[in-house]
Amino acid sequence: VQLQACGGGLVQAGGSLRLSCAASGRTFSSYALGWFRQAPGKEREFVAAISRSGVNTYYADSVKGRFTISRDNGKKMVHLQMNRVKPEDTAVYYCAADAFVGTRLRVGRSEYDYWGQGTLVTVSS
Repeated sequence: VQLQACGGGLVQAGGSLRLSCAASGRTFSSYALGWFRQAPGKEREFVAAISRSGVNTYYADSVKGRFTISRDNGKKMVHLQMNRVKPEDTAVYYCAADAFVGTRLRVGRSEYDYWGQGTLVTVSS
């Protein structure tokens, strides 16, 4: 599967932004999906994940209650709705696909098989 992320930009602290990731390939619904981010000088970190059906989600503590991950298997899209953003949310955001067939949502970047190119989110204070 190939992934293409978009929707990044400049937003003020407290504002909202919606990231999207479009996928190609016929097996989109067989992958769990995740969002990761990488701030300058830092390691890439887990943000959120969603199961193949979209029923189950999991969030990093730093974004829980502010961000929402969703997916549309018919349109082969995954979204990250970012609300009440903070300057520390500034990073390049990546969507990723996990071919793991188990039910557990995974958070390790090495566990994801396919990656999009990243989209930059800048939050001004």
